[in-house]
Amino acid sequence: MDRLTALQVFVTIVEQGSLSRAADNLDMSRAKVTRYLTELESWMDVRLLHRTTRRLSLTAAGEETLEVAHQLLGLTNTLDGIRNQNALVLKGQLRITASYSLIDSLLMDVVGSFVSHWPQTAVDILATDDSVNLIDARIDLAIRITNDLEPNVVARRIGECRSIVCAAPEYLQKRGKPIDAQSLMHHNCLSFAYFGRSAWVFNGPNGPESVPISGNISANISEVLLAATLRGHGISLQPSSTVKPLIESGQLIELLPEWQPKTLGVYVVYANRKQVTPLQRQFIDFLIEEIKRSPHW
Repeated sequence: MDRLTALQVFVTIVEQGSLSRAADNLDMSRAKVTRYLTELESWMDVRLLHRTTRRLSLTAAGEETLEVAHQLLGLTNTLDGIRNQNALVLKGQLRITASYSLIDSLLMDVVGSFVSHWPQTAVDILATDDSVNLIDARIDLAIRITNDLEPNVVARRIGECRSIVCAAPEYLQKRGKPIDAQSLMHHNCLSFAYFGRSAWVFNGPNGPESVPISGNISANISEVLLAATLRGHGISLQPSSTVKPLIESGQLIELLPEWQPKTLGVYVVYANRKQVTPLQRQFIDFLIEEIKRSPHW
């Protein structure tokens, strides 16, 4: 039994909540996932999961094993990174897709550093806010901001995107400032087509709070909503990384700081976990390090 693979399977089962979803995530058959779990429990001589027809739950031994598995797999990833960094030559082209705002606020810095460090590499960027079929579009990596990944994709969460409620001084002079989250119902809220079109979710002073919103402008690209917000057409939710400089310059005003909008996950998505190349892995490491250094992600 490959014990590292068995530990990865075990961790994925816990993260996904079922053997079937873990099999899809790992691009394995359900029978193979079951076999890895059974062999791991046999080797450990202890049951790791309580399994019923409806749910899985960790045993006490399973909780201890999960913690150690995370540590071991983390060390393995670190060793992979050292191996890649010391490779004599890293070359080839990466095709990456991401949203316009993510490219501007994060990805271009990473791409610039990456191709400077590895001059025999090239990066081709497809800018779109739509979800792209990676295989059909010949995409190596997709960087996505979402809490609703499509089923069966292989993804790694690498950070989170925080948002800010904001408006231009011109709008607030005409309509006044909202005093709490619920008062947004009486304002022109500019919505993003892919989420939050009819309601915004906050973590407020009294806990989670969902606010129904409406407005006369919506778009599938966040830059369009930002442009409309800057022109005083309404209130919008914008990524912190994008609007912080505009708030500091006075072009936008942050609203309702006590009500924190729901954060979104930042994911690297790729077609097949088993076929990740050294070039892809090195780029992901670059991206993760940039996110760690940034106060916005």
